[in-house]
Amino acid sequence: MKARNANTLAALGLALSLSMSPLATAAVQPLDRVVAVVNDDAIMSSDLDQRVSQVRQQMQSRNIGMPDQNELREQVLSRMITEQIELQMAQRANLSVSDSDLNQAMRGVAQRNNMTLEQFADRVEQEGMSYAQVREQVRRELLITQVQQRSVASQVNISDREVDQYLKQAGSNANTQYHLAHILTSVPQAPTPQQAEAARQKTEQLRQEITSGRAKFQEVAAAQSDGPQALDGGDLGWRSGAEMPSIFDDVVPRLSVGEVSEPIRSPSGYHLITLLDKRGGGNADQQREQIRRTLFQRKVNEELEAWTQEIRASAYVDNRLEQGDGTSP
Repeated sequence: MKARNANTLAALGLALSLSMSPLATAAVQPLDRVVAVVNDDAIMSSDLDQRVSQVRQQMQSRNIGMPDQNELREQVLSRMITEQIELQMAQRANLSVSDSDLNQAMRGVAQRNNMTLEQFADRVEQEGMSYAQVREQVRRELLITQVQQRSVASQVNISDREVDQYLKQAGSNANTQYHLAHILTSVPQAPTPQQAEAARQKTEQLRQEITSGRAKFQEVAAAQSDGPQALDGGDLGWRSGAEMPSIFDDVVPRLSVGEVSEPIRSPSGYHLITLLDKRGGGNADQQREQIRRTLFQRKVNEELEAWTQEIRASAYVDNRLEQGDGTSP
């Protein structure tokens, strides 16, 4: 649990741009409207505007090309809807985050940004947020991590046989790490042949835009990907073979740096991956416990993807951006 919390906090970054929006806006906006209903809760246009502004700041700081404004709002709202469902699950399960755990998490966020807690608080104010808002955002992220732990990670186990099988298959590539980026075109659960083919065609079209030089991979990911890393330009970070989704096992080792894969089918949809860089290799003498941990995380990520689709499908979601022009009033 602590390891997953640490990973979650590291992903938050300095501005915590991908965290939940505050419980209330600083001032009432007279033309505010509901942009989505999630079960019994509503997401307001002012909440979405604030979140979009934070995401834009983060993308600019990372030099990720900015998607069309409407596409960005749709991406951000989709993320907020999923988070709201998870927070509702946390509430039903009576989950909570203690002040001690929250304080420790805040210190961890500051340390990961090479700051003291006081320096971090000052920087937060410079970014236009209050320290109390950031604490609330981190509290929500920790609650979401607890929900994912209870619902997914606690059900995952790695056997000795799986460790042996991975070491046998990986061979000389066992210690190679790959820096990957990813685009997902999702399909519904039990899609019709027409839905699956439409997703495949869209994925192929996106690939052609990238390989022809008309668009950059990061920009297409931010605008079009249905994956959880979309607003990071699809960046999956550095991963060993054991940490990659299993459907990438046969594809990634064959990619050259900068190459984009053909569409890859999975139960979630069609994937494009690109190899940004790679390092290591040639040494398969890894500790079994490390292999077990990385296999565990890979399986959790795969199960989490399917679980997210399930909770979205079972929730009542009325996305009103899809009914309008996608802009704020």
